[in-house]
Amino acid sequence: MSKHDDYDNELRQLQLALIEMQKKAIKNGDKLLVIFEGRDSAGKDGTIARVTEHLSKRATTVVALPKPNERERSEWYFQRYVEYLPACGEAVIFNRSWYNRAGVERVMDFSTPEQQEQFLRDVPAFERMLVENGLRYVKFWLDISREAQAERLKARREDPLKAFKTSDLDKVAQDKWDDYTKARDEMLMRTHSDIAPWICVRADHKKAARLNVIRWLLHAAADKKLVKGVAKPDPSVIFSFEPAALEDGRLAR
Repeated sequence: MSKHDDYDNELRQLQLALIEMQKKAIKNGDKLLVIFEGRDSAGKDGTIARVTEHLSKRATTVVALPKPNERERSEWYFQRYVEYLPACGEAVIFNRSWYNRAGVERVMDFSTPEQQEQFLRDVPAFERMLVENGLRYVKFWLDISREAQAERLKARREDPLKAFKTSDLDKVAQDKWDDYTKARDEMLMRTHSDIAPWICVRADHKKAARLNVIRWLLHAAADKKLVKGVAKPDPSVIFSFEPAALEDGRLAR
């Protein structure tokens, strides 16, 4: 059996387990919120697609917001995200989230240093409120190497089928690599907490990243019957953030 077959077989089994997890969540009225963040071309779209592929369309929402309009820029920063939070029995997945303020907005000067600092002070309390009010909350950081990003951005530019995945920000992702690294490091350090930990995913290998994200979601459900036969997440691919990861090679520099 080829590695491709192994991947397809495990993905099918994991997706079947996700269906069972969602059935139970709908029955119990659980509210699930998952955030995917990461560098440009880190594989967020593909991972989200595999997670949601066979889930209930009525009970699952993927949110990828455009840049805020003039009115939204005048609102409380979290306001436009709050309206998408899940109700009972629903799962909401953010493909980028309020953490734009700690990443692209900081690097590209789309917000002021004062706004960025206020965000980093406010977001731990905001996330604590979400969890303490009954949301099951997971936030993933998909991390890739500079070399892998360069290859993916080049492939994206050259493939007409990926026209909607390209943006002006792609052009500066490599030039501002170090700035994005500094922004990532501060974001992880200041917004990782016991109640809302960052789950880091080494995503140079897309298939391994996708499988391990789904494994993590299933094991986080803490349902022994559900995860029977599901491999545990590979710690060389996915792990809860700790400061040492910024220096020991687990996260790209």
